[in-house]
Amino acid sequence: MKYGSTLFLKLALFLIGTPVLALSIFGVYWLVNNPANPEYDHILYPIIIGMYVSVIPFFFALYEAFKLLSYIDKNQAFSKLSVVALKKIKWCAITISGLYVLIIPFVYIVAELDDAPGLIIIGMVPIFASMVIAVFAAVLQRLLEEAIHIKSENDLTV
Repeated sequence: MKYGSTLFLKLALFLIGTPVLALSIFGVYWLVNNPANPEYDHILYPIIIGMYVSVIPFFFALYEAFKLLSYIDKNQAFSKLSVVALKKIKWCAITISGLYVLIIPFVYIVAELDDAPGLIIIGMVPIFASMVIAVFAAVLQRLLEEAIHIKSENDLTV
């Protein structure tokens, strides 16, 4: 495959990671110092800690996706390296989803105190988005494993 054919996707990964990095540096820091309602700012701390911890698997998954695109550029798309990258992306998505499941009770408390039931639905978006990514990565991983198996059988056929 021609080098740079995945340039658009690599650029998209960079554009996805940049706002997340900016929000984790500036946005969440601002939220800690300027809570909407100072009476229950202590409840925000577990939510903010969970958000910060979830950034680690997020960037690890972006790195693995970048490696996967590099494998595609090098004509190694149907290799065990690609399967391993998809497996790591799957586990990162499951980890992010699990972290946000742990955060939801605190979001529920904030929603009850602030009388904002829509906050719970907004808090559930990262859970479902991460699970969709995990299922998609698992399906791609399975298909890639089967394609590698078929390719190895065909290579042995004379």
